Amino acid sequence: MVPAATPPGPWRRSGPRPEPRLLLLFDIDGTLLQRASVEHALALRRAAARVHGLPSLDGEPVEAAGRTDGAILRDLLVAAGVPDAVVTERAADVRSLAVEEFAELCPPDLSANVAPGIPELLAELAARPDDFRLSLVTGNLEPVARLKLERAGIGAHFAGGGFGSDHESRGELPAIARARAADPPWPRRRTVVIGDTPRDIACARADRVRVAAVATGPFAVEQLAEADAVVDDARALMPVLEDWL
Repeated sequence: MVPAATPPGPWRRSGPRPEPRLLLLFDIDGTLLQRASVEHALALRRAAARVHGLPSLDGEPVEAAGRTDGAILRDLLVAAGVPDAVVTERAADVRSLAVEEFAELCPPDLSANVAPGIPELLAELAARPDDFRLSLVTGNLEPVARLKLERAGIGAHFAGGGFGSDHESRGELPAIARARAADPPWPRRRTVVIGDTPRDIACARADRVRVAAVATGPFAVEQLAEADAVVDDARALMPVLEDWL
């Protein structure tokens, strides 16, 4: 049985052994980067069409915000008439080709797409390695995520994480990231998801960890009210994280 998470509240150190650092699980699109998903979306559609022998999936509507690449691909293909079982059977082929397509399509420099306040926030967090550990929770396939962050100039800040290539369900990713961060897994009470969509909030709730939302994606502050904290952009995150230490 999975133990219940400690309710949100001020953390206190007991005894001579300090609490572990806060593990910060950052979303990418809308949180770390803005307007950096056009080529990504095109790569997914091209790969899915090629593997399944479809003329094109361009223009096929699909909801993408806060979802994994696998879930997006499944919706696209099922809407195009591909049986769900066939989508599952060929999923690895589509993911592999999507990574190749994105490597060709990705702009060489994404530094202008870094969200406001993120460089300053990352610099502050990196200067405090005893307090914070930076990782990822993103619906992107891991090679896609890594290439985006590398070309944005911020990839070196992030180790490990949970990715769309790990599971089709976004709710499974924080637990995967915690398991990669430590053995036994990083404690829930010292883990924070940082995202910009209601689905980022939902994935944190699924793993019973804290969540801070930034209104730098497609959702306004009012639409992110279910988070433990909501800020306008990354410049306001540091006081929240310090309080949660």
